[in-house]
Amino acid sequence: MSKFNRLCDLLEKNIRKTSGAIQFPPFSLVGPEGNSRIFGEGFPVFSLRLNSEQAVSQLSTLDQETIARGYLQGDIDVEGKIMDALALRNLFSDNKLMNFAWRFIQPFLFGQVKSDKKWIAQHYDIEEDFFLLFLDNRHRAYSQAIFSSDDEPLEEAESRKFQFALDAVHAKPGDRILEIGGGWGSFVEYAGQRGIHVTSLTISERSKAFVQQIIDDQQLPCKIILEHFLQHNPGIQYDAIVNCGVTEHLPDYAGSLKQYQKLLKPGGYLYLDASADRTRNSHGTFMNKYVFEGNGHLMVLHDYLAEVAKSPFLLKGVWDDRYNYFLTCREWAKRLDANRQQIEERWGKWLHRTFQLYLWGSAEGFYSGNLQAYRVVLQLP
Repeated sequence: MSKFNRLCDLLEKNIRKTSGAIQFPPFSLVGPEGNSRIFGEGFPVFSLRLNSEQAVSQLSTLDQETIARGYLQGDIDVEGKIMDALALRNLFSDNKLMNFAWRFIQPFLFGQVKSDKKWIAQHYDIEEDFFLLFLDNRHRAYSQAIFSSDDEPLEEAESRKFQFALDAVHAKPGDRILEIGGGWGSFVEYAGQRGIHVTSLTISERSKAFVQQIIDDQQLPCKIILEHFLQHNPGIQYDAIVNCGVTEHLPDYAGSLKQYQKLLKPGGYLYLDASADRTRNSHGTFMNKYVFEGNGHLMVLHDYLAEVAKSPFLLKGVWDDRYNYFLTCREWAKRLDANRQQIEERWGKWLHRTFQLYLWGSAEGFYSGNLQAYRVVLQLP
């Protein structure tokens, strides 16, 4: 029996094991010599094409990171609906012990702040031109939008999110708001244009330079500081704090809440939004090795609220954003793929495929319910 046929039998066995628990659309597997097998009933919605015997070996490991690396290298191709193809990851294991351990050893050896600066650079110090090819054109926002319908433009949905954040913290012109994570200047620009004095923190040199240019060009009443949130000690207290998508990088919930408390005026509000899961450290080796290094993890809502309950903060509201984040990631992924040729010419196929797996995989996770997302509003009495 050929290696390809043994692989097909192995996949069929795994699919039968999960029958009823996990539903997969029909798909085909195409071997290096053009031989193929269809799995499931009906016309295949995607095909996995194995371009070499090495690809057959990679898929035969049934290991998520090995298979993902095969795709990044071009040994494996996906033809058809890649979001559906990524649902197959539930068939595969993730041997993440060594990578998982090193994530926690580094902060112990080098400190959390120093480790965060290294890890953030791995993701955010890619040229901003790359991110601008798939983020919304109006705000360049890198966190979930709030959609009024499935087909609403991403730009409108991101505007609604930022207005929600300002309303949630009762912001008014002249208020001083601390933003955790400057990104590409989306909140600084939106709030600054409305007369709000934003102090934005970032630990990415590239992000700081980009946001500073926006502030200077528009003469916004804002500033961007290259500083870790946990080290920020301005000698003042802010009217409000806004954190769009950085809670995932602040795994010490009790510590971050103490820092919020120190930086916020009595009566002030905290707004945060985050992607989430039901357990800590659930994201796999691919995400941690190729997309977001570090000891952060998706927000675990019940753990976070348990720490809120131990703090002086009052919980003012929680909103379920799972479907909003699905729509956001789906739109980012579509825009990424629409710019595939330009991305491959400037940065290579590896980077396009890395973010393709990240964005379409996230979209599939939010759509299937394997991932969650929330907005949370707190008030300090």
